[in-house]
Amino acid sequence: MRNVTRGTAVLATLAALSFGVSACGSSSKSDSGAGSSSGSSAAGSAAASTGGGGGSSSSSVTFGFMGALTGPNAQLGINIKNGAKLAIDQYDASNPSVKIVLKDYDTTGDPAQASALAPKVVDDKVAAVIGPAFSGESKTADPTLEEAKIPNISASATNALLSKNGWKFWHRVLANDDVQGPGVAKFIVGALGAKKVAVIDDQSEYGKGLADVVTKTIGSAATVKDSIDPKADDYSSTVNKIKGGSVDAIFYGGYYAEAAKFLKQLRDGGVTAKFVSGDGALDQKLIDGAKSAAEGAFLSCTCVLATASDDPAVQKFIDDYTKAYGTSPATYSAEGFDAATALIKAVQAGKTSPGDINTFLGTVDFKGVSKPIKFAADGELTSGSVYMHEVKDGKIIALGDYTTAKPQ
Repeated sequence: MRNVTRGTAVLATLAALSFGVSACGSSSKSDSGAGSSSGSSAAGSAAASTGGGGGSSSSSVTFGFMGALTGPNAQLGINIKNGAKLAIDQYDASNPSVKIVLKDYDTTGDPAQASALAPKVVDDKVAAVIGPAFSGESKTADPTLEEAKIPNISASATNALLSKNGWKFWHRVLANDDVQGPGVAKFIVGALGAKKVAVIDDQSEYGKGLADVVTKTIGSAATVKDSIDPKADDYSSTVNKIKGGSVDAIFYGGYYAEAAKFLKQLRDGGVTAKFVSGDGALDQKLIDGAKSAAEGAFLSCTCVLATASDDPAVQKFIDDYTKAYGTSPATYSAEGFDAATALIKAVQAGKTSPGDINTFLGTVDFKGVSKPIKFAADGELTSGSVYMHEVKDGKIIALGDYTTAKPQ
């Protein structure tokens, strides 16, 4: 099912990416934390040298996927994994001399689980990792991957501090919260005209980090500040604080599962202020959970969502993804595809050891289906912007770049 309709002014300097939001992706669960493999191994062909260091045989190389495939916010991880697997399956179908096996490591979105799985990833001698998906699990798992010198590319972890660790094997394929936070904050006080804003977070590495940037950007307009416990069911204390503050808008830093509960309780409590959240809440599951309370919510992302594209490569991705999974691409699906593509390009260049792949990533420069992919020395992309979306008539529509986006 297609749950995203075409918005206006969707594309700025990025490639004309368009893809829908849905909650129907398929998942592969790891086996007792040991991971499970998808994709196929090559038979018979002589392959390029692995260069040593793990992850490869003479005819195949193994990549890992680290992210939530189960748990309350699993859909975001499933979207990434599906995008990555599509790229790998298409590569393997071309009958290359070195095929790629994708092995899953289900973190459930829990930083502790990600940390526990990281040594397993090392022991399995994977050549590279797509992930970790979320910022909290990136913070806990990446030190182990860095020590083992395993290159990794996150399709969705946006906490700005991740690139400040001096890591040499870490990368991400979207702009960070030092880009997203100011962009969505300026939309709140600009396009929405909010004078008094409640800024709420879920205490996660991602949610608090993004909320803190929003607070810093809007300054004195942040008149209410609070945090919720994502494991709780009752947010009435925070709802009452917001109601008493008579705010014009609410920004929530966190993921869609808790955002849905929180938004429903806000509306049930009589709070009518505009609700705004970031990429962690940009999913059809937000609407499924909050029902009519989600109507009129605004969601930011350093990605663009729509249903069609004038770019043939992007439209092919949309069509291929829909055919493979029976549903349109969703949040981070294209980033997952692009992250895998960067690693595939390394294998195509004969780089199959972790060290050689990582060195190659420093040279990639290609037009992805989500955006141009080129890494700076710290693993960040060299460009990026913020795009706004709105829930309208039970669907997520793209409004375009935050500098020109207007409520529908």
